[in-house]
Amino acid sequence: METHIPERISEFVNNGEFDCEMIYVESEHSAISAALGASATGVRSYTATASQGLALMHEILHVVSGMRLPVVMNVANRALSAPINIWNDHQDSMSARDTGWIQLYVESAQEALDTTIMAFRIAEDHKVMLPVMVCLDGFTLSHVYEPVDIPDQKSVDHFLPRFAPIFKLDTKKPVTMGPIGYPDSFMDFKKQQQDAFAEALQAIKKANAEFRSELGRSYGDGLVEPYLLEDAKYVFVGLGTICGTARVVIDRMRNEGKKVGMMKLKSFRPFPEDAIIAALKKADAVAVFDKAVSFGQKGPVFSEMESAFCNQARKPVIHSFIAGLGGRDITLGHIEDAFKKIIKERQPSVEWLL
Repeated sequence: METHIPERISEFVNNGEFDCEMIYVESEHSAISAALGASATGVRSYTATASQGLALMHEILHVVSGMRLPVVMNVANRALSAPINIWNDHQDSMSARDTGWIQLYVESAQEALDTTIMAFRIAEDHKVMLPVMVCLDGFTLSHVYEPVDIPDQKSVDHFLPRFAPIFKLDTKKPVTMGPIGYPDSFMDFKKQQQDAFAEALQAIKKANAEFRSELGRSYGDGLVEPYLLEDAKYVFVGLGTICGTARVVIDRMRNEGKKVGMMKLKSFRPFPEDAIIAALKKADAVAVFDKAVSFGQKGPVFSEMESAFCNQARKPVIHSFIAGLGGRDITLGHIEDAFKKIIKERQPSVEWLL
């Protein structure tokens, strides 16, 4: 597991501050299996992991989603070995992007807290019933301290009512969960999961809007968060804490009269194509920063962006930048140079920031 998170939860439980049952397990495979079992009995379930731990969960990630269990998990994004590396990039969660979990990426500790609360609301929506990963950059967010506003229990209880599962394992009303799916039915189950992701787009927006109404904070529309996009011709696109660095560069370049802006991508799964197209309707060029790579292809966010615009009559030139793998610094200079490149070049490019 991502050690800091369960350690603090264990402290809360042992101090009598948190009314929950904590299951101690031997591995991440066991952790996600325990979360699956708990959720199947109708209990709100949560866990946390990172890197090789998420990889060890991979088999069961598909099972949790296929059983439509609304488990929530924080992933403190860290690199996958080899070579051995414990620093931040997004290769771990990107490697799990097709396991059927909603994936939401956050920029700050406050956003991580708020989004984890929202994640339960999204996952447990009866039109969704899918598990959620809340992805936060390892070390940058998981191993530092910053002040956050923690909502009081009454406010959280009002926003997040008691879990009401559609089905659960119950000796008084037996059901079968996770049975064999023969060729005549398996594909129908997968189509239902896909349809649930379409419903999740609206559920994410609704949770974000209601969180703003009840607790005073929001993050764009919950899918994407614009920054100075109204008249921006050149746009930075990224996930997570890198967006904080980009804001500094954008402010500096705006003071120089350059029409630059940012679209922070918060939801990677479901991938909000319509929201992205609307947000970038005035852009001439886009710099997509990926902290992961699809080997033999390009950056995963870049590839999704290309796909989103493939049938659009007007579309920006989309440039790919692979950056920050294994925790390598992404500096103000890197982002400023990327803006200069997309302003100058009219053909799409792929560049590794080594």
